[in-house]
Order: sequence, then C-alpha cells, then structure tokens
Amino acid sequence: MASRSLGGLSGSRGGGGGGGSGKKSLSARNAAVERRNLITVCRFSVKTLIDRSCFETIDDSSPEFNNFAAVLEQILSHRLKGQVTWFGYESPRSFWDYIRVACRKVSQNCICSIENMENVSSSRAKGRAWIRVALMEKHLSEYISTALRDFKTTRRFYEDGAIVLGEEANMLAGMLLGLNAIDFSFCLKGEGLDGTFPAVIDYTPYLKFEQSSDSISSDEEELRTFGSSDSEGSTPENVGPPLILDENTWFNKCKRVRQKYQLTLEQKGYLEELLRLRENQLSESVSQNKILLQRIEDSDLAHKLEKEQLEYIIVELQDQLKSYQSLDQLSAEVSLSQASLDPSHSQEGDGKQDSLNFIGEGKEDTPSLLGLCGSLTSVASYKSLTSLKSNDCLASPTTEITSPGLTPS
Repeated sequence: MASRSLGGLSGSRGGGGGGGSGKKSLSARNAAVERRNLITVCRFSVKTLIDRSCFETIDDSSPEFNNFAAVLEQILSHRLKGQVTWFGYESPRSFWDYIRVACRKVSQNCICSIENMENVSSSRAKGRAWIRVALMEKHLSEYISTALRDFKTTRRFYEDGAIVLGEEANMLAGMLLGLNAIDFSFCLKGEGLDGTFPAVIDYTPYLKFEQSSDSISSDEEELRTFGSSDSEGSTPENVGPPLILDENTWFNKCKRVRQKYQLTLEQKGYLEELLRLRENQLSESVSQNKILLQRIEDSDLAHKLEKEQLEYIIVELQDQLKSYQSLDQLSAEVSLSQASLDPSHSQEGDGKQDSLNFIGEGKEDTPSLLGLCGSLTSVASYKSLTSLKSNDCLASPTTEITSPGLTPS
C-alpha cells in the first residue's frame, strides 16, 4: 500500500512538469475550436438567409437575419481589446469602435450618417445599425475586406488569436459576398438596435440532422434498429433500405433541387451583372487613362515647342544686345575722337575768319582808290563804282570838271 501511494505521488509529481505545456496546448485547441465554430455557424447562417430570401423579403422580423446578425457580432467582438481608462482600468469596447476607424477608406461609406443618428446612442447599437445599412447598400463584404486589409488598425484593436487576425478572416469576407444578391428591408428605429443586451446565437436551426440520400437506411428504420437492439433476443432482420420510396420523398427532393437551382440562377445573374459592371468600369478607366496619356504627350510637346521658342528668342536678344554694345562702343570712340579734334578746328576757324576780315578791309580800300583813278580817267568808271558802299571817299565828277583849276580861262 505504501509503495502504491508513493508511486502515485511520484507519478503526480512527474506529470506536473508538463502541466504548463499541456495548458497552453489546451488553450490553443479551445481557441481554434471556438474560431472554427463561429465561422461554421456563420456559413450556415448565410446559407439559411439566402434560402429564406427566395421566398420572402428579409427584414428585422426574420429569425434567419437575427441569427446572422448575432453571429457576425460575435465574430467581430471575438478577442476585442478593452479600452484603458486614465486610472488603468480596462472598460469593455464594442466592435463599432473598430469599424468606424478601419472602414473610413471605403468610398461613399455610411460611417458619418450612423454617427449622426439621433435615436442611436450606444456604441453597440451603432454597430448593429451599421450591419443593417451595409446589407441594404450591398457593401457588407466590401466593408469587411477593407477593414481586414488595414492590418495595423486590426492589430491595435484585437488580441492574438482573434478571428479577424487569423486565416478565417479571408473565409469570412468570401462568405459575406453572397449576401449582395439579397434585397434587405430594415427599420433603423426598431427594437433590434437596442444595445442594452448582447446578441445570443440560436444554434438549434443548425443542429438538425437531415438524412443523406446516400444513406443505406432511413431514420425510422435506424430508430427501430436501435430500439430492438435494446430488447433481449431481438435482432433486426431487414436492415437494407426500401426499394421503393414514397411520393412525398421524391417531391421534397425535387423541391429542394429546384430551390437550389433557382438560387444558383440568381447568384449567377448577380455575378454576371457584377462582372459586366466591372468590365464597363475597366473599359472606362482604360479610355480615361488613354485620354490622360494623350493629354500628357500633348502638353509635353507644347512645352518642348515653347521651350525652343523661348531659347530662340533668348538667342536673338543676346545677339541684339551684343550689337547694341558694339554700337555704343563705336559711338563712344567717335565721341572721344571728336573731342580730341575740336580745339584745332576752332583755331583754324578763327584764323580763317580773321583772314577774311582782313581781306574784306583791303577790298574796301581798293575800290575807293580804283574809283578815284577811274574818276580821273573817264565818267564810265564812275557809273561802275556807284554801287560801292564807300561813297564818301569818292570825288564827284561834276566838281572835278567844274573845279577852278581845270576850267578854261
């Protein structure tokens, strides 16, 4: 007995060394199972929502939508970090705080309109209103994809092991893409926006077991087999499936196939329309790109021509400036040469003027003498000399003729 107790004690001590690693592996397994469960339930909820949309309009009263909204809220709130206050305490936070920051880059987003809603005050209620508005706008998948691409913001709001930080995030964005084919109609003033209580997922619609068409026996036969096996000495004789199925079974199968076919057609039409829209957008973008490239080429050519013209004008102006500088230099040299030659010219001019004056004076004396001589020789010389200015020096012919010395006695 003592050896057994000691052996058990030693065994417990030996197993305590691997307790830490065992706890870590168990917590990692639990986190992985939790993530897988939420993603699987989300996929089921999307499928049931699409199936219900084939028969009726989806609104707030639809249980499929309420369950889907609860699942999505649980996924976006999975391992969400709390908000640290001034005193070091961590207060709970809603996924809306993450969405309004990470989805700002979505074109024509509804973030501001939801922030300004009067009847929605709490953060959880705003997050629920955002889910409804995004579904009505058919942009829920785009919002989630944009938020997940902002890995820095996602890392800031979520802890390690969150669904939005794992590989399941890409699956989530792909699953939500099928909801764009559904027309939703919600009232943003109903009780569904009440953020007082957290959303609860109803798992019962997804826990129902449906008999597979490949099963070898029906549910009733399996139940009878299990019931008969409990009784003593009773063994089932006919275990195989019935060869002939009733009409209701075929009708239900045909109905399910028809529903799936109709749903596939609707999804196909939506995807074709989406593809056509994206092709049109791509062609418009390509044409706009060509136009912009042509404008850039034209502007480059115009700039080159303008540059060449400006260079030619600059060269002409430089040539003119050089010619003006040479002319100014030449005019300066001419002015200097004239300044050096001006005193000699003035002296020569004064000498010429004096000589002319002297000659003039000599000419004034000469005609008076010639007139005097002419007066003595003939009267005709008097007539030629009457035009001279110095008449005072000339003697009158009458006086000469009638002078007493020359008169005949």
